[in-house]
Amino acid sequence: MEITYASSSLSDLTTTSTMSRAPATSRPIKVIPLQHPYGGVDTPPQSSSSTTSFSRWKTNLKRMKPVDWIDFFLPCSRWIRSYNWRENLQPDVIAGVTVGVMLVPQSMSYAKLAGLQPIYGLYTGLVPVFVYSIFGSSRQLAVGPVALVSLLVSNVLSNFDSSSELYTELAILLSLMVGILECTMGLLRLGWIIRFISHSVISGFTTASAFVIALSQAKYFLGYDVDRSSQIIPLVNSIISGADQFQWPPFMMGSVILAIILVMKHLGKTRKNLRFLRAGGPLTAVVLGTAFVKIFNPSSISLVGDIPQGLPPFSIPKDFSYVQSLIPTAFLITGVAILESVGIAKALAAKNGYELDSNQELFGLGVANICGSMFSSYPSTGSFSRSAVNHESGAKTGLSGIIMGVIMACALQFLTPLFEFIPQCALAAIVISAVIGLVDYDEAIFLWKVDKKDFFLWSVTGATTLFLGIEIGVLVGVGFSLAFVIHESANPHIAVLGRLPGTTVYRNIQQYPEAYTYNGIVIVRIDSPIYFANTSYIKDRLREFEIVVDQSSKRGPEVERIYFVILEMAPVTYVDSSAVQALKELYQEYTSRNIQIAIANPNKEVLLTLAKSGFIDQIGKEWCFVRVHDALQVCLQHVPNPNDPPKIPDSSPSRFLEKLGTQRKEDLSASELESGQRDFITSKDSDPHLEPLLSRKSH
Repeated sequence: MEITYASSSLSDLTTTSTMSRAPATSRPIKVIPLQHPYGGVDTPPQSSSSTTSFSRWKTNLKRMKPVDWIDFFLPCSRWIRSYNWRENLQPDVIAGVTVGVMLVPQSMSYAKLAGLQPIYGLYTGLVPVFVYSIFGSSRQLAVGPVALVSLLVSNVLSNFDSSSELYTELAILLSLMVGILECTMGLLRLGWIIRFISHSVISGFTTASAFVIALSQAKYFLGYDVDRSSQIIPLVNSIISGADQFQWPPFMMGSVILAIILVMKHLGKTRKNLRFLRAGGPLTAVVLGTAFVKIFNPSSISLVGDIPQGLPPFSIPKDFSYVQSLIPTAFLITGVAILESVGIAKALAAKNGYELDSNQELFGLGVANICGSMFSSYPSTGSFSRSAVNHESGAKTGLSGIIMGVIMACALQFLTPLFEFIPQCALAAIVISAVIGLVDYDEAIFLWKVDKKDFFLWSVTGATTLFLGIEIGVLVGVGFSLAFVIHESANPHIAVLGRLPGTTVYRNIQQYPEAYTYNGIVIVRIDSPIYFANTSYIKDRLREFEIVVDQSSKRGPEVERIYFVILEMAPVTYVDSSAVQALKELYQEYTSRNIQIAIANPNKEVLLTLAKSGFIDQIGKEWCFVRVHDALQVCLQHVPNPNDPPKIPDSSPSRFLEKLGTQRKEDLSASELESGQRDFITSKDSDPHLEPLLSRKSH
């Protein structure tokens, strides 16, 4: 329903205006009234957004039934209650067996990458898998040891002897720390903190880490020891300096096994009827390598050696004196878990048609790591490759994860004597085949085409990770990422708006050159929250817009200065006390130069803050509008027109017809104007700044 405001509102505006200027015209205008948050000082203000959010959270908490509490702490109960044995059992078993067969050799390979004995990789693929199936909310995510986390563990413990018992205890302690941190962030719903790390930073980091991981496995191919390092130059120097010790047998075996794995992976990805080959690659590598060793007994190929048989014993991590030195890596592993594991879990949830809470997912990963640390596991998280295979194999519920755990338990209980003859180069080939997928050169090409800034982040993070080490690489990448965020926040986009011809729509004049502006009035849109960090920049830009006036597409009275500044507040989601103070100072500055501020379309919370601070009363409630067009029409009434001749009453028939024509033009409905479905009607005598706002007819 349209509300019509006749000329009485004009007289009110004229009275309350701080500027003593005669209006350019007395044509009635129609303004949609802005609903103020509260009418007067005696009326209590409405609650703020934080209070409202807390009240909503408290209400939801009271509404929770016992079943909801069970679902909250045990997400597995959701799929258990509705489990369809006929439809889901077979695909879950097939997926669980497929990924379980893939997990066993990968676990041993990643343990070697972490500097641990292969048995600890098998332990990491057991208890965390079972626990996550109960506490994790994703039904397709495959949890266990992964290459990137194994590299981080190896890097942080590089100062310790990898064959010592202390090295193993610290790796297990790190799992406990990571689990506690993940649970804490999940319960406090702090997962959003890691969002400040750009995806380009993570992509550059993982790409560089892939090269470091591959070079660290070169010693099993070359047949001689290579120095442990997370930097590429020491690794390359060590490889070159030991070239005289090169041995052909492990190199040939490793290369052949790596080629077989890559071919099987490629066929499994490209051909649906050969999908099983993708998961069977690591198992094939282990079987072929073991068979070759059993038949030919080559002395130059190093083997895995004795692996303890049986399930892991219960033990609580110790040596807490080293906690402080492990904290940075614990945070880094948690960041990887949030960005990578939770990311793929949400993607899989969307593909399979169920919702997933990232904070609850983080809590499930934390519980899995805490419980795993009590059964000799090092940090685990979700695996990209195994999760993809699990999804492609048809996994429907968390039962597939339980099947994976059963496969691992059977391997620990019955198959460890066979693992003794697995060649080290076969496990290295499994690791290298896995990290090849981490080299994200497609992302670099995409970033170069789309956003040079993100490409810079990708390049800097990758280069510093390669040449200066993992910690410095991550710190530099995160530092640049935060610097860009702070810069964008402190220097927000501010646009001058103009009116699109034939409409009441106002858009950026840089984006729409055909949009026209009005003399004496500048309409500015601030595309961000206003807070202490960007108030100075916003004030400077507003001063620039006042001085630099584009006269190319101006309409209205020919005046040489600005009389009104209209602030389009729709994109402004938040203002703080510093912003309010800056707006008050700007108002005082404008008032001294006889300029009036008007604000249009502020949201409820912004309007409430401005009202409580007294800014609305300072500029006057009559200068707050629902639409930019409302504000413009009112401001146009007060812009002086130096070319207006003195008005002489004229009652001639021709003058009456002119008035009637003008009246008919003003009766165009707002819907026709705003939709653009009707051509705008003007004459050479009509003043375009008097185009009507709303229909004169009420409905």
